[in-house]
Amino acid sequence: MIGAYTWSMDLNADHCYRALVARDPRFDGVFFVGVTTTGIYCRPICPARTPGRARCRFFPSAAAAEQAGLRPCLRCRPELAPGHAPVDATSRLAQAAAARIRVGALNDGGNVETLAKELGFSSRQLRRALRQTLGVSPIELAQSNRLLLAKQLLTETRLPITQVAFASGFGSIRRFNKLFRSRYRLPPHQLRRRDTGTRGEALRLTLSYRPPFEWDRLLRFLEARACPGVEYVADSWYRRTVTLGAAVGWLQVRPVAGRNLLEVELSATLVPVLPALLARLRGLLDLDARPDVIASHLQDDPRIGPSVRRYPGLRVPGAFDGFELAVRAILGQQVSVRAATTLAGRLATNFGQPCETPFAEVNRLSASAKRIAEARRDDITALGIIGSRAEAILSLARALTTGALSLEPGPDPEASVRRLCELPGIGEWTAHYIAMRAMRWPDAFPHSDLGLRQSAGESSPRRLLEMAHAWRPWRAYAAMHLWNMSYPTGLNGEHHD
Repeated sequence: MIGAYTWSMDLNADHCYRALVARDPRFDGVFFVGVTTTGIYCRPICPARTPGRARCRFFPSAAAAEQAGLRPCLRCRPELAPGHAPVDATSRLAQAAAARIRVGALNDGGNVETLAKELGFSSRQLRRALRQTLGVSPIELAQSNRLLLAKQLLTETRLPITQVAFASGFGSIRRFNKLFRSRYRLPPHQLRRRDTGTRGEALRLTLSYRPPFEWDRLLRFLEARACPGVEYVADSWYRRTVTLGAAVGWLQVRPVAGRNLLEVELSATLVPVLPALLARLRGLLDLDARPDVIASHLQDDPRIGPSVRRYPGLRVPGAFDGFELAVRAILGQQVSVRAATTLAGRLATNFGQPCETPFAEVNRLSASAKRIAEARRDDITALGIIGSRAEAILSLARALTTGALSLEPGPDPEASVRRLCELPGIGEWTAHYIAMRAMRWPDAFPHSDLGLRQSAGESSPRRLLEMAHAWRPWRAYAAMHLWNMSYPTGLNGEHHD
């Protein structure tokens, strides 16, 4: 069946062609179709007339299609296709590597050997994993990512071409022009549109997702946990301040009516870090999820099936900043969501820097791990945070600052959970909650959570964990449905007992 397709090189051409004929949005970004007579590759939802089966070739990634000598369609715009959401162990390395490359790990002097070492593998293993999964080498994937982002910026903004090149991750204008002409058979300026998304000091772009998408429920979840001064929700917009490296600014995002797109508006000061920013935003909003695959696995479960069938597009909210989310998780231990949000606001007020934005409610940057690591225990307890949690926050900040710990998604999330649990004041609930949201592990499951146990009708964490075995590898999504069943307004959710 088509629905059984997973992220791998094993593309069944007949299944792919059926999805193409149906223009099935569930497979947008799962594969790309190349048309041999035109030399163009498209998304399976392309509005152009469907080519004959004999003229179609199918690829697991846009990069693989480009390596075959095809150029992207100007109608369906492959650069807007959502990404993959693999969960099987064999592709975790490729997933983690692709995510790091997407945010620029191979830009600005980055190399494959360093990336492989950070992921705990050899460069040979890394190259093999990407070749088997996406059909390309790490360098080829990085080049395609840069070109596709450049294509989007050329199409949707009025940024000068020089700025487009550097914002996309190219180290030189000469290299950008040469590769663009070589791959796309036209100079960059020919993609310019008159009506584009640059307005004053702000930039407008779009991000895609696979339907269905329960935006209102995701927004309510984020609203209840929005850090005062750093995040704000209003009129279907999610807004926040941003600090990435030396870049500081703001962004806001909301759905585009009638389309499977989100509109993103951001300050021009963030253009230099666009690859990392857009990747983090996709993770925060879980835009690369496969709701069809997840729902097909969970919808027949007697406990959560009704919620899954009613809300098949429920997402797992991620984190724009892993440290920010991890601190929020520590503050949420044994207290209400509202109380933890208040404490998070105090941390931002006392340790975050002011930030100018067009929105009165969003005016501070989140406290960085470096700034917290330099604080004293008394500085934190003075905010009303009890001593054990202050110690946990300090230990976390220092581990991240020294490089002893990473909260980036990686190929071995179980090992990351174990390392988190070695820090004082961080137990399984906190570690799994962090893995679920910051590390984007779809099988994380904070089974000791009081809300989850109450919703599942199980007083014992052990029995809930046994029940959850049937939900693997999507336990994080099952947790969201359990919270949604108990707290449909989104005002509560996690509560460690």
